[in-house]
Amino acid sequence: MDQLSQQLERVVLALCEDTNTPRSRKIADLVRGKEYAALFGMKMDPTLYSSATGYFRDNLVNELLRKIQLDVPGIDRAKVALDNFWLSERQCHRTNIRLLPFMDEAPLEFSDMRVYSFIGTARKVIADILGPVPSDLNFGFGPGATFECRGMTTTVPDKMSNQPTITSMATDLLPLWDGKGSVSAWSRARMSDTSTPYYPERIRGNRFTTVPKDALKDRGICIEPNMNLWFQKGVGHAVRRRLARSGIDLDNGQSVHQSLACAASKSGAFATIDLSNASDTVSYNLVKLLLPGMWFDLFDSLRSPYTLVKGKWVRLEKFSSMGNGYTFELETLLFAGLARAVAIHESFEDSVLGRGIWVYGDDIIVPTEIATSVIACLNLFGFTPNESKTFLTGRFRESCGGDFFDGVPVRAHYVKKDPSEPQDYISLANGLRRVVKNHDPSDHRWSDAKRAWHRSLDAIPNSIRRCRGPISFGDLVIHADDWDFKDDPRHPGCGRGVIQVYEPVQQELSWKHWKSDVVLASALYGVPSQGPIPRDSVTGHRLAWRAVLERPPGFSVNSH
Repeated sequence: MDQLSQQLERVVLALCEDTNTPRSRKIADLVRGKEYAALFGMKMDPTLYSSATGYFRDNLVNELLRKIQLDVPGIDRAKVALDNFWLSERQCHRTNIRLLPFMDEAPLEFSDMRVYSFIGTARKVIADILGPVPSDLNFGFGPGATFECRGMTTTVPDKMSNQPTITSMATDLLPLWDGKGSVSAWSRARMSDTSTPYYPERIRGNRFTTVPKDALKDRGICIEPNMNLWFQKGVGHAVRRRLARSGIDLDNGQSVHQSLACAASKSGAFATIDLSNASDTVSYNLVKLLLPGMWFDLFDSLRSPYTLVKGKWVRLEKFSSMGNGYTFELETLLFAGLARAVAIHESFEDSVLGRGIWVYGDDIIVPTEIATSVIACLNLFGFTPNESKTFLTGRFRESCGGDFFDGVPVRAHYVKKDPSEPQDYISLANGLRRVVKNHDPSDHRWSDAKRAWHRSLDAIPNSIRRCRGPISFGDLVIHADDWDFKDDPRHPGCGRGVIQVYEPVQQELSWKHWKSDVVLASALYGVPSQGPIPRDSVTGHRLAWRAVLERPPGFSVNSH
């Protein structure tokens, strides 16, 4: 697709016309002229605005199409991702060289002694978080592809049915898979399958691929060997537990960060920091320098030392990438350790993890007073703060998908693909309504998006347009204030009801495709009893009735 559909263009133009700001008028001209490169190149700068409403109205139209997958002439999104891979590798190489003097017993220059002292502090913080290496690890499978499984064959039973693949160093952990006293369900399933070799095939590492990010670039990720990933998930889970014990709750981190960003946009007490290509710029020597020896050996044994890029194996300067089962937890650990070490050296002893310092991946929140020092520390160790998403002063803060201006939500809705089906337009209509209502619950700003909302609904057949309901039903219904329900025929007259929804139909695979031992092992790894559901397995949508416990506006028992 190299241009917006006519219907989406009508929605965008209605939004631009009703917000009616200089920026929205400029965007309307670019949309009409199909000047997409210029359109996607327009950036928002909250420091130029004096009010939350002024920023929100421009942001609403500016960001709506930012992440759409459109073939812009002259833009090769996959090439941009590949270029970033090489750029990150060069950055990690420079960091690895820079850190070499701190990794042996050689005498240091006097100017390096302060850095060496800081590294010692960060090492102690990280060691305290991690504690001893656990004697038991909860290994498991992720939802995505592996080196040998891709497309629709990425379910857990598929992964267990293929011959396992593993890197050479990871073979040291094989006794945890099929050793005496610790034979895994996966290993038992492999023993009964004579169609493929039982023992893992050794390969050099992972493979590079790209996934959509926005209109101008894809994101590079690396797909791991399935056995490495199985072990990595166990290590990542263990680190997640240790982080939670130390005040960093990754299971609820996004909502925590959003609340903190909201409060910080009013008080100015905390800065929000975001990094560019964070996971791809965690250098090998940095991990070796900061982690306790036994933990480093465990992480190191499970990483992929090489990546297959366009048919050639590349020896990596980075430690790991997105796609590795522990990368997210590892980068959280490193940034938490560095931020806490800065607080100690800046005499902010009360700023501890989970109380003054919060980290979720590469989203970092620290006291404003030490933010400049934290950024200098990150630069020293090879990271690049994203200037457009890092806020140390002013009335705007952003973290984990929450954007706030003086305490007011100002995040836009993002269209990630040009709508072509009713469910796409339901999502668009709901997204517009949600962000406007979040910004201004009093409805004063609803006029900015109401006509665009109606134009989204214009593309939905009447039979589906009647599917209205509360926000709690997500995009199964059109969110509206005037939804109604029918009495639940199973419980007439009790106030319970049902509403009509437009729900996805997923492909459920029958267990008959796999051997009984694979079925049993899959159950032990949490696969539903009705059968595995592949990723991207939606085959269509249908109208259906769902029970609803909420009561619609104006509900009375007498009227029903």
